Amino acid sequence: MNDLGASSTVLSIGLHPGALDYSRIPGLDEATLTARIAAGEQALRDAGFELVSCLVPAEPEAAESVLRGCATAGPFGVVMIGAGIRAGLEHTLLFERIVNAVNEISPGVRFCFNTSPETTIDAIRRWVRPGR
Repeated sequence: MNDLGASSTVLSIGLHPGALDYSRIPGLDEATLTARIAAGEQALRDAGFELVSCLVPAEPEAAESVLRGCATAGPFGVVMIGAGIRAGLEHTLLFERIVNAVNEISPGVRFCFNTSPETTIDAIRRWVRPGR
């Protein structure tokens, strides 16, 4: 883990649960994913992190606009980009657009990546601790 200075505020960027095609994800639906995201966010807050949750649409231009609105709450100690954005080939342009926008908005910020809403806290803890 690195000491990132004063900010332990986390910018968590993920696909809005309404933007996913659940026919491609057996056993998951929008209500379940929404609940899992909320539980992961609560775990972060309970652990002492300040969190800015930024759920974006799948369309890259619209997602960048939403991201820029969320980023006004910075500065951030770390930016977490969710697996829903990173894992699907159909979201390559979206992922690229998000990374480049974050780089412009918050140069030098650390990135971390989860594999599910439940692993978000572990990904963040690799880079920053609450209260720093």
